Amino acid sequence: MSKEKRTGSAKKPADAEERASGDPSPDGKANDPSPDGKAGTPLRRRGAAMRRAVLDATVRLLADGGLEAASVSAVAAAAGVHETSVYRNWGTRDRLLREALADWTDHALPLPDTGSLREDLRQLLTALGAFLDTPEGPALLHLSIAPATAETRSRRDAYWAERLERAEVVVRRAAERGEARPDADPRAAVEALMSPLFARHLLLGEPVTPAFVDSLVDLVVGGLAPQ
Repeated sequence: MSKEKRTGSAKKPADAEERASGDPSPDGKANDPSPDGKAGTPLRRRGAAMRRAVLDATVRLLADGGLEAASVSAVAAAAGVHETSVYRNWGTRDRLLREALADWTDHALPLPDTGSLREDLRQLLTALGAFLDTPEGPALLHLSIAPATAETRSRRDAYWAERLERAEVVVRRAAERGEARPDADPRAAVEALMSPLFARHLLLGEPVTPAFVDSLVDLVVGGLAPQ
């Protein structure tokens, strides 16, 4: 999960800080927020607060209306920031969408560490099933497999590789504790667990039930068990 870095700096005078907090309008003056704070009026957001607002707005728009709804201008309006701020921080719409995807999934799918392989896998799959049952989950999943150019495909592949490597930690820890064979393939185990959940959502439209999760975990834990 990515974390925002904080750097110390000398405190600015109040008037200088106020000028810096908003993006300048064409006449060089900062835009003030409206009294009611409605979307569409740029607000005085900077740094981590601005990034959080933009990422959250991106996910909301994707969930509500899909890719077409999450244009840079729409995201900026929904987040209450200037469109130029979005481009300055992300460069392209694709980079923004990919970061929103990674940020949301990493928060929705925390990596468990219970000390038990079976329980870690059960919690991981349960969280993934709950994620797929939200409006945001399917929208972000479809984004992650949408047609892409060579450049965007490379970033998408990197995203999935990072998520899978993150989940592999559960299997590696189990091998260190003696719960899994040392020669077991962590990637194969993770894919064997997660693929059926994606298939249920994308192909069958069926819910991920606790019984289904338990059956998958039993199969994989049995295959990983030391001989």
